[in-house]
Amino acid sequence: MIEEITAQALDTEKFIRDRVTEITDAVGDGIAINALSGGVDSSTVTMLGHRALGSRLRTVFIENGLMREGEPEGVVALFRQLGIAVEAVDARAEFFAALRGIADPEEKREAITQTFYRKVFGRLVKESGARFLLQGTILTDVDETVAGIKRQHNVFEQLGIDPQEAFGYHILEPLIQLRKDGVRKLGKALGLPAEVFDRIPFPGPALSARVIGAVTPERIETVRKATAVVERLLKSTGAFQFMAILHEDRVTGMRDGKRDFGQQIEVRCWESVDARVATPTRLPFTVLEQLAQEIIRDVSGVVSVTYNIAPKPPSTMEAV
Repeated sequence: MIEEITAQALDTEKFIRDRVTEITDAVGDGIAINALSGGVDSSTVTMLGHRALGSRLRTVFIENGLMREGEPEGVVALFRQLGIAVEAVDARAEFFAALRGIADPEEKREAITQTFYRKVFGRLVKESGARFLLQGTILTDVDETVAGIKRQHNVFEQLGIDPQEAFGYHILEPLIQLRKDGVRKLGKALGLPAEVFDRIPFPGPALSARVIGAVTPERIETVRKATAVVERLLKSTGAFQFMAILHEDRVTGMRDGKRDFGQQIEVRCWESVDARVATPTRLPFTVLEQLAQEIIRDVSGVVSVTYNIAPKPPSTMEAV
């Protein structure tokens, strides 16, 4: 059982010292590699890893075709400003090939997991000579996976999977005793700007976790455009997380006096501390109207916009 360190109990200076020692002891005089997505967890573990290993940590941004607008360029540029070189790796073709024809949520997560860890990272690790992958798994990821709520792509040992045997390298998880509020506190102590450590959570499977049904480049582009509207209009709410979700079935709408079968976007906005429980934000109706108007205006083919009002549990933060 993993012993939790709450945000209130977290001594950031001691935590950083202890984890730096653990990372350097594990890696020795070798090198490690990590994937940076730009989210709170991966950004924090990147800063921690470079504090421990310096240039012996190779940081890569995997362009999987599933990220938000401007994400690859923005993340690489920001971390270069922080003094950390980030290598962008184009793996879009591999991820979309792995997702082709898959609609089941768990099968999609597994396809992304295998593509990420076995194919893309397996190749990068082999090329680099690294024996360790540093990643930002947190306690909530483990809890949800072990409980069977949803298979988080970055959880292995707790399911009896040995990464060394399965993928050919060891995985180091220095944040695994923390939840999201603790990671934010740690990220701030490590020198991340507020725009990163206060950023809303984003799922490991990226926008594929916000497409119900089959994932295609076209459907990802639809939810990407809707996401841009939702994040722009809700960023000032102070909510824990907000998102757009593309539904599978086409719904009946009308344009120019004629019936039009179009797509449906669901908006979710959450109040939470650590993602274990959450309640929908009570958004003003004027804000909901603006969301609907701008999504329908800016996202081709959308005829319906809904808002989720079910709490977690029984709902979850993400749809799939």
